[in-house]
Amino acid sequence: MKKLMMSTAVITVIVTILMAVLFVNFETDVLFSLAITFGTIAYHFVMRILVGGIVNTIMCNKADYSKKWYRLRPFEEKLYKKLKVKNWKKKMPTYDPDIFDIKKHSFEEIAQAMCQAEVVHEFIAVFSFLPLFTVPVFGSFWVFLITSVLSACLDLSFVMMQRYNRPRIIKLIKK
Repeated sequence: MKKLMMSTAVITVIVTILMAVLFVNFETDVLFSLAITFGTIAYHFVMRILVGGIVNTIMCNKADYSKKWYRLRPFEEKLYKKLKVKNWKKKMPTYDPDIFDIKKHSFEEIAQAMCQAEVVHEFIAVFSFLPLFTVPVFGSFWVFLITSVLSACLDLSFVMMQRYNRPRIIKLIKK
């Protein structure tokens, strides 16, 4: 997954630059739309990679999983049941599966990595709305709003997955 994200980020940045250069030379609406579309996609991929790298540099998978922020709130169990997190969580991709591998890491290390992954996806969900600040320049409010909301929802699903799984790992730590 890591290689796919990196290569997608590089390709979308290159295509964005290409479309922008073509637009400057030919000034057609299609090239303008393509430059904005690929630019938005590039932003989301590059931002995810940067946020993950920065949080990893700061936290180093050493989060304190006993802190209040990481504990389930009373409503969460019901919400996760209603959203059927148990059914879809196994189908979600993992950026770096090695950090969650029980053959390579203790349950405590995995719980710490889960907290860090949660923080990464929470930041990404918030940063997904930054493209809205480009609306005064590029217009297309609804396009930017829809892509931002969809992006944030995707990352919040990863947050839910970490929060759903972590209590089970903590039970294993206590045993």
